[in-house]
Amino acid sequence: MYPTCGKHPGQELNPALYSTRREFLNRVGTGFGSLALASLLADKAQGQSAGGGGLLAPKQPHYPGTAKRVCHIYFSGAQSHIDTWDPKPEMAKADGKTAGRGKILPSPFEFPKSGQSGLQISEIWTELSKCVDEMCIIRSSWTDVPAHEEATKIMTSGDFRLPKPSIGAWVTYGLGSDNQNLPAFVAMNPGGFPSAGAANWQSAFMPGAYQGTYVDPTNTRIEQIIENIKSQFIGTSAEQRQQLDLLSRLNEIHKQKRQAEGQLDARIQSFELAYRMQTDATEAFDMSKEPAHILKLYGADSADRGEATQGRQFIIARRLLERGVKFVQCWNGGWDMHAGIAAAGRARAAALDRPMAGFIQDLKQRGLLKDTLVAASTEFGRSSTEDGPGGRTHNAKAFASWLAGGGVKGGTSYGSTDELGSAAVENKVHVHEFHSTILHALGFDSEKLTFRSGGRDFRLTDVSGAQPVKSIFA
Repeated sequence: MYPTCGKHPGQELNPALYSTRREFLNRVGTGFGSLALASLLADKAQGQSAGGGGLLAPKQPHYPGTAKRVCHIYFSGAQSHIDTWDPKPEMAKADGKTAGRGKILPSPFEFPKSGQSGLQISEIWTELSKCVDEMCIIRSSWTDVPAHEEATKIMTSGDFRLPKPSIGAWVTYGLGSDNQNLPAFVAMNPGGFPSAGAANWQSAFMPGAYQGTYVDPTNTRIEQIIENIKSQFIGTSAEQRQQLDLLSRLNEIHKQKRQAEGQLDARIQSFELAYRMQTDATEAFDMSKEPAHILKLYGADSADRGEATQGRQFIIARRLLERGVKFVQCWNGGWDMHAGIAAAGRARAAALDRPMAGFIQDLKQRGLLKDTLVAASTEFGRSSTEDGPGGRTHNAKAFASWLAGGGVKGGTSYGSTDELGSAAVENKVHVHEFHSTILHALGFDSEKLTFRSGGRDFRLTDVSGAQPVKSIFA
């Protein structure tokens, strides 16, 4: 069945009834969907002429920001701050003593001073320690719940109770995109979906144009990285464009019968984006264009599969950011360490250390770090007491985040936890404040960046009143 045309109720729009495709398309455009369709086509034409793309056309923030784009690095599984970013020398003196229901577990790692600043981070970050003068470590982060899926949703969307737009969707909504032939928001996770799955990069009640595009960087061939990137359509590019225009018209008419059909909007947008991506995405994800010294810098040539995969992920992230993608999310898992942190923590860091350090160094040498905000976080922290043998349990009262580039004062730390690292006590930074700080770097007032849905103006930071941590910027 074909949809009916508003001008001739009940009459099926069967293409066979018309002598030419042009006649069929003209008839489609005269029905009840003509106004919306005209708007759609005008929007598309305006985007093409202005270098934009309708909803994703480049937009200006509230005020000049210090950053133009973001890479969000996510340590999935609840990384232990006590063993990575937050030195606690006092814990050694309390080794074996009890606190609450558990026995104090000092970190098995040293925290040497690094860089010109002397900033202390764990010895497991051999390569990243060379980048500390670009980093600001927030040692007083905290969140609402110590449960993986819920806390992950809070970190990626600001809420775990209701479906809300992800932070990447908010950034895309606020800034648009500089490249209409690539997604404005890309989420990457080697090997599969993380906790909470696609909810981490959803657009929720926002138009589907703002949702993230998921990519698995484990694969090395473009056809595997992005499924169906190469069209199976037999014919010329112009004929494929005509086919897509026809499909868009039919979808638009179908949409007029339904109110607030977000999934249909997302599907229409995905068709358009997929068509435009066939050339640009193929080039952007083509690792064969990277010279040997860059592969080595990121560890992408490593014999260690984990390090090589992360190296590819961060090279792709850099290639996307320099091509106009506004928000890139790089996921890595394996931080849920209830036992054996001494071995597991070192092994997990080994897969990420060179890729992250290479990423920061490469951005800097290309002149991109000054206006690219690198924001790293996890869902919550770990206890100062032992859980399983040599491991720690969940702790929502304290964890560490860090920022680099994008106008951040490098070689610094902000806030602190108590002497055992059990709770944030000085200059506490809630997840909402972390989000507000990211938006501030991009030039947005988190209280004014709103989207109206269901008669209410929503914000990434909801009704928290969270303010950005402005003192960490140069």
